Amino acid sequence: MTIREILKMGDARLLRTAQPVTEFDSDALHLLITDMLDTMLAADGAGLAAPQIGVDLQLVIFGTNTRNPRYPDAPPVPKTVLINPVITPLAASEEDSTLLEIEDWEGCLSVPGLRAAVPRFSRIRYTGFDQFGDPIDRIAEGFHARVVQHECDHLIGKLYPMRVRDFSRFGYTSVLFPGLDAPQDD
Repeated sequence: MTIREILKMGDARLLRTAQPVTEFDSDALHLLITDMLDTMLAADGAGLAAPQIGVDLQLVIFGTNTRNPRYPDAPPVPKTVLINPVITPLAASEEDSTLLEIEDWEGCLSVPGLRAAVPRFSRIRYTGFDQFGDPIDRIAEGFHARVVQHECDHLIGKLYPMRVRDFSRFGYTSVLFPGLDAPQDD
């Protein structure tokens, strides 16, 4: 219904730890989710966390069902409302118990115009609740796992530059990816 302003890196509200949602299936929660979806879609985002619009709640949304100009080669991610999430890193496979981190490129609506190679667990289990209070329990890999981890980082006051290990792989999207069909405001 309303496209909200997305807070930018440097705003102290992005560094707070969000509070758990305690009331599900309320008009206020549904309106917030609708606003977040509208805001994410208007910005061509793959996800959005409530703290990014100044709301101090453990609520993230994510999902890409069509080609996203910011991530043109990424596979689809199911549209999801995830509340009070818990992420558990999983072994890369049943045969190999090693927790595998993969470094790949990320951008953020709160860090416009920049991208970096960020290490993330390649396979995770995430649990939480939907807007009605129904439990969610999923295993995700690859881009899906990356998006979930990125969005949930916002709930603990972390932006992706805080996870960068190699700053030679951090820069402006227009310089790193000159042909990328993406707006300058990642």
